[in-house]
Amino acid sequence: MNRRDFLLKSTSFLTGSLFGLNGFSKALAFGEQENNSLCKPRIALIIDDIGFSFYRTRLFLDLKVPVTYSILPRLAHSRDLAYEIHDKGHEIMLHQPMEPLSSHIDPGPGALYVGYGDMRIADIMEENIGNMPFAAGVNNHMGSKFTECPREIKEALKVVRKKDLFFVDSLTSSRSMGYKTARGLHMPAACRNIFLDNVPNESDILVQLDKLKRHAQKYGRAIGIGHPFPETAAAIGHFLDNIKDSGISPVYVSKVM
Repeated sequence: MNRRDFLLKSTSFLTGSLFGLNGFSKALAFGEQENNSLCKPRIALIIDDIGFSFYRTRLFLDLKVPVTYSILPRLAHSRDLAYEIHDKGHEIMLHQPMEPLSSHIDPGPGALYVGYGDMRIADIMEENIGNMPFAAGVNNHMGSKFTECPREIKEALKVVRKKDLFFVDSLTSSRSMGYKTARGLHMPAACRNIFLDNVPNESDILVQLDKLKRHAQKYGRAIGIGHPFPETAAAIGHFLDNIKDSGISPVYVSKVM
């Protein structure tokens, strides 16, 4: 018996002594249920680029499964969708725009750019987080250039840490410093494992979801990022039906930090 199990069973025994055998049985059963839940492979699904469309967002809400919604700042529907998603009981993140490698691609309003001073980065992050109700974490939108720059990404993450939020590195660049910097700041952080819909075709998305499942089975957890395409919603629906008896648990991304 390892130390954690010993402490769990000792606490359960004390509970039984204080409240009777029935209380002991319930405490032990709860402990075993918690242990079983922690041992199951977990899959966290993030849907990025929320904020443009109520219809497309509701395709995922209709699945009625844990999905973390990452909402772009300063769009016409960003706040209204945050309230609707929260009312449905789901987890919300700020999808923070950051500078990509290509100067021809616009990351959108509220973006961070390489060369911005520390105060300017902090002010943008403060405003975007402040205008995103119920946000529990942040991940980067684009950012293949910004996340490679140690000073800039550190200044952005310092605000995320100050707000007691977690960070998910979308890994839009293999040279991203996001996750490493977040861990250096001693804050909850994780990395994306699989992009689901670079090819927005249902059969291709199902292939990616199968890769996500195999990653979770091997490592105990996996994070997949998709986008609000009808094909992605349909593929996720089929995929979740297929893994109901597999022992894999779909969870919010905060549960795999």
